[in-house]
Amino acid sequence: MAAGNGLGEAPAFIVTLEMDGAAFARFDELRRRYFPPERNLVPAHVTLFPRLPGERGRDIKALLRELSAGRRPIDVEVGAAKASERGVAIQLRSPQLGALRDELAREFRPWLGPADSFRPHITVQNNVGPVEARRTEREIAATSLPKRLTGLGLHLWRYRDGPWEDVQLFRFR
Repeated sequence: MAAGNGLGEAPAFIVTLEMDGAAFARFDELRRRYFPPERNLVPAHVTLFPRLPGERGRDIKALLRELSAGRRPIDVEVGAAKASERGVAIQLRSPQLGALRDELAREFRPWLGPADSFRPHITVQNNVGPVEARRTEREIAATSLPKRLTGLGLHLWRYRDGPWEDVQLFRFR
């Protein structure tokens, strides 16, 4: 994901779900423990949209403000850790989160691409081999994870060639 095209294109926006403090602390601790440190440039997060056009910031902020103001916090069920060929993610389930994400996707449709499919999760490890990923999955399965987390709002970030810049948090009412 490029921050811009070198021709004046603004860095992309990212939209995540803001987690309650206890859940965030636990998942961020797992991410710090298992994510390769040189590549762990952002905190634990639930990505809703990984790349929205940087030049549409005013429109994106207006929509996030409008949709978050009328919403109550979202209940999210935390599932198991699941290994892939390159890392581990904690699976999440929430009809409320799915409905919110679908509502936003309808508004953002002209800007969405193949990377915008949605399988809610929290990545705690990436850029490792399958053996290490399976080992991490087993270690996490042997520990205690929160059963649920609460989504408290929508968080807007800017992609900055690796790290993310905190732009604005839109809290649910």
